[in-house]
Amino acid sequence: MAKTKTIYVCSECGYETPRWLGKCPDCGSWNTLVEQEAAPASRLDEKKMKRAPGSDAAAVRVQDIPDENVERRSSGIGELDRVLGGGVVDGSLVLVGGDPGIGKSTLLTQLCANMAADGACVLYVSGEESARQIKMRARRIGASGSGFYVLSENDMNTVERRMQELSPSVMVVDSIQTMYRPEMASAPGSVSQVRESASMLMRLAKTSGCSVFLVGHVTKEGAIAGPRILEHMVDAVLYFEGDRQHQYRLLRAVKNRFGSVNELGMFEMSDRGMMEVENASEALLSERAHDASGSVVMCAMEGSRPLLTDVQALVSTTVFGNPRRMASGVDQGRLALLLAVLEKRVGLRLYDQDVYINIAGGMSLTEPAADLALCAAIASSHRNRPISGNWAVMGEVGLAGEVRAISQAERRVLECARLGFDHIVVPKFNLRNLRAPEGVELLGAETVVDMIVGLGLHRKG
Repeated sequence: MAKTKTIYVCSECGYETPRWLGKCPDCGSWNTLVEQEAAPASRLDEKKMKRAPGSDAAAVRVQDIPDENVERRSSGIGELDRVLGGGVVDGSLVLVGGDPGIGKSTLLTQLCANMAADGACVLYVSGEESARQIKMRARRIGASGSGFYVLSENDMNTVERRMQELSPSVMVVDSIQTMYRPEMASAPGSVSQVRESASMLMRLAKTSGCSVFLVGHVTKEGAIAGPRILEHMVDAVLYFEGDRQHQYRLLRAVKNRFGSVNELGMFEMSDRGMMEVENASEALLSERAHDASGSVVMCAMEGSRPLLTDVQALVSTTVFGNPRRMASGVDQGRLALLLAVLEKRVGLRLYDQDVYINIAGGMSLTEPAADLALCAAIASSHRNRPISGNWAVMGEVGLAGEVRAISQAERRVLECARLGFDHIVVPKFNLRNLRAPEGVELLGAETVVDMIVGLGLHRKG
């Protein structure tokens, strides 16, 4: 009996090697080589080997390429349309990732129900759940529609046949890691199976004009499981963020060939499914503590969307030899930098203080415009002086203690004014081309000290 030949495949990049290695030579990842059974080599006919694999297309001048308008369909979910760039594009391939139980299947079931109610033919393919389980979820969220078809199958050849029979406008595959092609020897979820299944679905989407949504499992690090090439093949990659123990879910686009990246949609998990949160700023500030030190409001930009968030800080004298620095929703290195600026440029004694930072609502602030708000919250907690509830603070802080200009300052100020914040601290440079709304007072800060004095957080006497 012939011995079965095995190879080792990198789960990150798909690199193949006949022996195990601790580090992948291609992508440099450690402990990602997985043993798999090698597929038998196929002997192609000599004439087929000589045939060129391409389509022998000719090069065309860019001005000679005909214009083509991208057709979009409304999903019936405004927040999802925002993240996709205005709606579902015909023939697109979208990958949706997120932690287990965060709401991926629920949201896509609502998408199918809404589009089926508008007369479209929709096919929901599940390799993990039975048709009865999908019906239970659809009944819970009130889904209906004669064009809503369910297929419990993980054989890609069967999925292709059913797709050709129904010719759906939208198809959901839940999940891509459970799909397999019988002619391949590897198991479902392996690098080769995920890559080939996604390639087959991409071909079906482009040739038929059907919009395909793929659900992707994530690893413990939060990345999409399977080969990295999966994210390169699709047209858009959406990530669900948020804690399953909290009610709010954030849907973020990290790749979109048909719209803007870093757009954000907010949902609230309920017994009726994923409910849209249209006024996200008001929702995030609804439970804000008033007259409490260490709390300040800043306006972040998530794509084209201004979003008000509550920046919280707690500073207390340490009982350990080394003070603790903990941050939730903020980069730990950025926090250390701002604490050094406050000690050196402002004179706050923080070397013997524990500092805790939290961004309420499960938000994550990555833009530099949050620097000044973090400094204000830390100074407020350290001085034990609350910042008035009608103040908002935003700006980037440099190592010299200077406050640098931020982008889209006018949109941020208008969003703050809409929610009743009539005193706003902004970088002084932004005041040159910024007109204050009626009833709003703008304070231009040139340094961090200017902001500390303007908010009344300086040491008197």
